[in-house]
Amino acid sequence: MSRREFGRQAIVSIGTLALAGSNAATLHGTDTKSEFSLNYILGSPMYGTAPLDEVLGEAAKIGAQAIDIWPRHHANHREQMDQLGFEHVERLLVSHSVQLGVITRYDLGPQRIQSEIPVLSRYGGKLLVCGAGGSAGDTDKERVQNFLKSMRPQLAEAEKRNVKIGIENHSGTLLNSPDSLRYFADFIESDHIGLAMAPYHLPQDPKLIADLIEHFGSKLVFFQAWQHGNGCVKKLPKEEELLQLPGRGPLDFRPILAALRRINYQGWTEIFMHPVPRGIPILPTTAEVTEEINRSRSYLETCL
Repeated sequence: MSRREFGRQAIVSIGTLALAGSNAATLHGTDTKSEFSLNYILGSPMYGTAPLDEVLGEAAKIGAQAIDIWPRHHANHREQMDQLGFEHVERLLVSHSVQLGVITRYDLGPQRIQSEIPVLSRYGGKLLVCGAGGSAGDTDKERVQNFLKSMRPQLAEAEKRNVKIGIENHSGTLLNSPDSLRYFADFIESDHIGLAMAPYHLPQDPKLIADLIEHFGSKLVFFQAWQHGNGCVKKLPKEEELLQLPGRGPLDFRPILAALRRINYQGWTEIFMHPVPRGIPILPTTAEVTEEINRSRSYLETCL
């Protein structure tokens, strides 16, 4: 076996181990819902443009075995991957026992992600997240139908590589309202596309968010533990900016997590917020960022 193939197999093995805990109950015939837990993933933008090696070292500290890699302008870890090269990044992932689980590429838009799917697959990743953009049509229903039709080439590539595409709901895009999300769930026909839910961009109503989670069921492929708080568009005092995080702002996550339990959600959960300006860490030091993520994680575990 070549060194490159060994590295590739090691990364895939890490991903298998990361999923083992969530699948063990099913394999042994026990009630997975009673043993429900969140599968945490580390979002690279939380650390700004810190070196990838440094960020990977924080994953285990927040209970994560996988990382979600973002490019500029939110971070630069996707660019760092290109600069470091495939084999170097492989070694970093293996040395930290971290799987590259997700690559997020809002910058490409849904129609230009085909070139990124092979990159994700090469590292053993399983989910590519992007926004929906716009779509032609006179109604939400028609626009969502046309969007899914336009995604057929991308879905063919995703199926070929055995990965999924997660479309985030986002203000100003096709998926910007509860009704448009319901249409999206109803019209999905492929197992290789689903919703990457961002509660920040939804009405801050726990019951509504919980109802949407149950409506999507297995078509929910990614969950950002992220609330609106006081927003992330203009510069605010840090204490106000942090209100986007679970346990900081007013959103009650208990009904939301109960809905995730009811659908036996097995995807990744990412504790997340946006700093202002984009591209900086949410707090000055790596240690402080990790501590803040763990504060939110403690809150979510209490909710469970």
